[in-house]
Amino acid sequence: MTKVANRNCWLDYLRSFITILVVAHHSSLAYTTFAHFNKDAYILSTHPVVNTIRWKGMDIFEDFNDIFFMSLMFLISGIFIIPSLARKGVQRFVRDRFRRLFIPFIVGVTVIMLLAYYPAWYLAHGRDGMPGGNGQTGGSGLAGLSGLFEWTWRLGWSGLRAYVVDFFTLESWPVGPPWFIWVLFLFNLIVAGCYPFLKSWLTRWSAWVSQQQQYPGRVFLGWLLLTWIAYIPFVLWAGPNAWTGLGPFDFQLSRLVLYFCYFLLGVLIGGTELPNGILSEGSMLVKTGSFWLVGCLCAYAVLKYSEAPLTELVGRHRLSSLQATVIYRSMWVLSCTLSCMAFLTTFKEWVHRSHARWESLSANAYGIYLIHYIFVVWCQYGLLDYNLPAVVKFIITFVLSLVLSWSLTSLIRRNAFVKKYL
Repeated sequence: MTKVANRNCWLDYLRSFITILVVAHHSSLAYTTFAHFNKDAYILSTHPVVNTIRWKGMDIFEDFNDIFFMSLMFLISGIFIIPSLARKGVQRFVRDRFRRLFIPFIVGVTVIMLLAYYPAWYLAHGRDGMPGGNGQTGGSGLAGLSGLFEWTWRLGWSGLRAYVVDFFTLESWPVGPPWFIWVLFLFNLIVAGCYPFLKSWLTRWSAWVSQQQQYPGRVFLGWLLLTWIAYIPFVLWAGPNAWTGLGPFDFQLSRLVLYFCYFLLGVLIGGTELPNGILSEGSMLVKTGSFWLVGCLCAYAVLKYSEAPLTELVGRHRLSSLQATVIYRSMWVLSCTLSCMAFLTTFKEWVHRSHARWESLSANAYGIYLIHYIFVVWCQYGLLDYNLPAVVKFIITFVLSLVLSWSLTSLIRRNAFVKKYL
């Protein structure tokens, strides 16, 4: 362990940590109490594989992550935009983003997701016909995997062809986790296209944001207001869970503007050198990091404890459904804001030394994000029929998926050609 040579190393570590949260998040989705599987179209399921063994704790873990972690990922991605544009110029920047984002996205949704979703298709169409199989239960773990391979072998190319046709037609080419990559690519294109015309404006606003480093209360209120404006009108219009898009170019209706605003906030934060901005070592925002950490935990606790009272008030006609939704989603906004501030300031405040494993994780985080879904779904399928507690299945899935995707990424990145894209 050595002192951090790169003063922004903490930001790379934070981005890597969020990647770990993504793997854990997807590993938990088979074991939430609200999980359901749709045999007619598995894309309508909450997750490709759903276990009959559930635990309420998985709901809390999944929900806490879902509130903030992708918003924070977009914000962190935005921090690097202006320095990169200034260094490369618009044309070279766009070419680089096309290579680093769009091409991996296309590979991800046409190859990686095709491999990842196969157990879901087998659960929907094949397992009932196998000895001991009945939908998402039956058989034993390894026997279930052997049954899948036996069924695949029996069907041959016609079965695989049927799966591919179903994947691209009935299931509408499911995007899976790579949705983040194409949306990030779109945001990069928008900012790059506007950069020559808005360069001076971005410089002035970046400087203004930097000047707020000694006013953490002002930063918090502005951040909270931005989140509220970018989210509440759209969640009221579209609902919290609606997705739309064309083929794999899918996105969550209620959060697209929120993600773009967080991306722009990251652009403004990164417009000034980080050692001199609101995330500098001398910033009061950073020095009060423990406050934001406690605040994010309290805000989420209040959010969860408000669910039953709000439901009761609506049932007693003391509140309308609209009023209850605005109250609940406003607390959701508070939780999102405080969680993002907490993770940023905590990593900035605590990370002062580099570590070999963190460096490896940072180098391989992109590849882990891109391919982990294969291991998550197949591991969850292999564990379907083992009579283990949900939390044990979650831990097994998470650890195996993280280790295998990390190892595979590290291995394939030894190839110079692959390394250009990952």
